[in-house]
Amino acid sequence: MSSSLPLCLDCIRETPEKALEIAAGVHSKAREEIGLPPRVPKNSEGIECSYCANNCRIPRGGRGYCNLSKNKEGRLTRKLGTPEKAVGSWYRDPHPTNCVAAWCCAGGSGSEYPDYAKTPAGDRGYKNAAVFLGACCYHCLYCQNARWREMASSREPVLERNELVEEISSDRSITCLCWFGGTPEPQSPFVYEVSKRIRERAEEKGRIFRICLEANGNFSWPRLKRIAEISLESGGGIKFDLKAWNENLNRVLSGVGNEPTYDNFERLGELHAKRKEPPFLRASTLLVPGYIDLKEIRNIASFISEVDPTIPYSLLAYGPAYMLGDLPTTEKEFAFRAKDVAEGEGVERVMGNKHLLR
Repeated sequence: MSSSLPLCLDCIRETPEKALEIAAGVHSKAREEIGLPPRVPKNSEGIECSYCANNCRIPRGGRGYCNLSKNKEGRLTRKLGTPEKAVGSWYRDPHPTNCVAAWCCAGGSGSEYPDYAKTPAGDRGYKNAAVFLGACCYHCLYCQNARWREMASSREPVLERNELVEEISSDRSITCLCWFGGTPEPQSPFVYEVSKRIRERAEEKGRIFRICLEANGNFSWPRLKRIAEISLESGGGIKFDLKAWNENLNRVLSGVGNEPTYDNFERLGELHAKRKEPPFLRASTLLVPGYIDLKEIRNIASFISEVDPTIPYSLLAYGPAYMLGDLPTTEKEFAFRAKDVAEGEGVERVMGNKHLLR
């Protein structure tokens, strides 16, 4: 399929042991070339890091998969991804944003005006604070946001909690905060602290201010739960990128298993039931040619429907990127068949980025 990944979907499903061995070599080599730990460390004598669901066991002198946690003389240390500091950058993104969930969130659709949106048509004329976090607990060979790898390797630039809270809170044109990247999981203490403080200031002023996340879902549940509660009450939402259903396929494409993601998604379904509009929990899947087929979509959609059929599901056309840059974009015929399959499994709201289809 790709010159960088000598594996087809049948190989991954039918001979997973060999496929995983080959894929591990691809991931390790690519990560070493950009200065990141080659694999999730699982040293039996290492220190366990619980910042995300990878639960790295880091040997003395080594670093975790995200390159932020370190075993320094037998102690787990980190200077970034703490409540005070994080690797990342941010910008003001005018509404309607290019957020995957813009079609169903309050800022994009005006859902539940006036409680969560500025107008019945959404927040046009206002802005979103888009915070790009420069770390990840996955390593997707088709990653669409390349900047995080350079940030994770250099651990720069640095965001300061108090400065970020002040800048965002003082700008009354900003009506929501979206954490993305990379992904929020490895730096969840920073995400929580900034989100909590901004929400407190917004409530004092009686302002609409939503907190949203776009993530791969590989969270430590206790850390996710605290952030999710803030997002829920603010009128925001959490979107998980359900990359694949097959565990081995997820490991081949993203370097890490997907069981924590689906467990966390199911738990968030209970919060989703507490506020259907604007929908709190959202999902997306990137239609990677040759790897994400209708069987994958059927299984993912069936899972979403069982959690709650009202959860919006975005099927995203693939744009060639990173190590799978020699794959084509998603074909229009396949995308619409995938939409039919998802709806056939009971998902009530299915959408996509049609402009990228070929």
